[in-house]
Amino acid sequence: MSEESLQQKVFSGLFWKFGERIGAQLVSFIVRIVLARLLSPSDFGVIVLITVFIDIANVFVSSGFGSALIQKKEADQLDFSSVFYFSIVMSWIFYAIVFLGAPLVASFYGKDILCPILRVLALKIPLAGVNSVQQAYVQKKMLFKRFFFSTLIGTAGSAVVGIVMAYMGFGPWALVAQYLFNSTLDTLILWFTVKWRPIWAFSGKRMKELFSFGWKMLCSELIHTSYGQIRSLIIGKVYTEKDLGFYNQGGNMPRLVVTNINSSVTSVLFPAMSMKQDDLKKMKEVVRLSIRVSSYVMWPLMIGLMVMSAPVVSLIYSDKWLPCVPFMQIACLQYALEPVQTANVQAVKALGKGRTYLIMEIVKKVFGIAMILLVMYRGVMAIAWTAFIVTLFAAVVNSTPNRKFLNYNYKEQLADLVPSILLASAMGVCVYFTGMIELPTILTVILQVLVGAAVYILLSILFRFSQFTYILQVLKNFTQSFRKGKKKA
Repeated sequence: MSEESLQQKVFSGLFWKFGERIGAQLVSFIVRIVLARLLSPSDFGVIVLITVFIDIANVFVSSGFGSALIQKKEADQLDFSSVFYFSIVMSWIFYAIVFLGAPLVASFYGKDILCPILRVLALKIPLAGVNSVQQAYVQKKMLFKRFFFSTLIGTAGSAVVGIVMAYMGFGPWALVAQYLFNSTLDTLILWFTVKWRPIWAFSGKRMKELFSFGWKMLCSELIHTSYGQIRSLIIGKVYTEKDLGFYNQGGNMPRLVVTNINSSVTSVLFPAMSMKQDDLKKMKEVVRLSIRVSSYVMWPLMIGLMVMSAPVVSLIYSDKWLPCVPFMQIACLQYALEPVQTANVQAVKALGKGRTYLIMEIVKKVFGIAMILLVMYRGVMAIAWTAFIVTLFAAVVNSTPNRKFLNYNYKEQLADLVPSILLASAMGVCVYFTGMIELPTILTVILQVLVGAAVYILLSILFRFSQFTYILQVLKNFTQSFRKGKKKA
């Protein structure tokens, strides 16, 4: 693929992937606002506990081999079909394990309702088995427009189901129905919009080849996902579902913003980098650009949300959720560091350095678990702070291999990251003092957003930030491409 063609695919992919995430999560966010006002923190806490086990089981179905298919340069129909059948079989095996283990989970937490909810929600696992290879195919071919429609329709349809059931008084079952219906619609729509279909063939030899890379990705993702759920498991066991509900809700808004941007960048960068894995200079340029631009966008969003967290929570979720504000502020600091982590990790994966990736995950998680065990009985707030401390440590670990692989040293990485942090911090100070003006909550939030945006843009122009110029150029190119497309049509 030529350089120009790849750039066009990356740009188109970023647009559709970002559009998909923004559209879907905007709908999800609105639904979550409605459900937060209808349901209790305890209801949310119950579902958080359940999704811990579903997410871990999903790793075995959706991770590893999907990444291997994307990373393999010449993956063909036999490769995709073999992984497809393997994923379906594995998904039903893990559904059976979850189904049989549900009573033990309910007994451990002393909540009988967890058993039926876990068994029903676990139906997401077989759906993931069908969907995982379709998703890998879409990413491999960079057909991200397909994701846009499947995700958006699935999210909108499930939103109606969740809200109606919440109004009817179904409690946590409203969330179960929403999640399950979303997965079902997403799977069906992607199946009918993507032309790929499996052939009636299975190759153990091909699976073995893919396994050499895939098992490392699988283990890494399993460690990452399991570790990511440890805090929820501990809070749910040591403290209460209500505490877990506040903790989870506090992280939701920053997570919503960051994961949408990150998942868009990741989905496009990994296949794009894989195509350039033989040109390390080009790959380094992609990584640096990703860190600079993502950080420029992410840091003001997180600093702004951190400063505005109290009025935002009161306005959106209602005052009953105000105890989640401290957790939101910590989460903002934590998630602001995601861009530098994402770009470095995707480079390691694209180079096929599965062993390095696995070692990185083990080092980070051992440190993280040690931190959690150290403070688990010191309160939920102490547990929340460990997430930020571990994220700082993880940022250093993730950036270390690329000093060797890409000649991308710490000094260069800091030079790409720090300017955006300083600019966002200056903006945050202005937003903070704006919030001291006594106004109705909704007017306070609107004024803070306007002041923050104006200050950030003006400072970007004043200090001639190249990231700002780059984003303007991208928007200009997109507008021109869009107009040309309309004329051709």
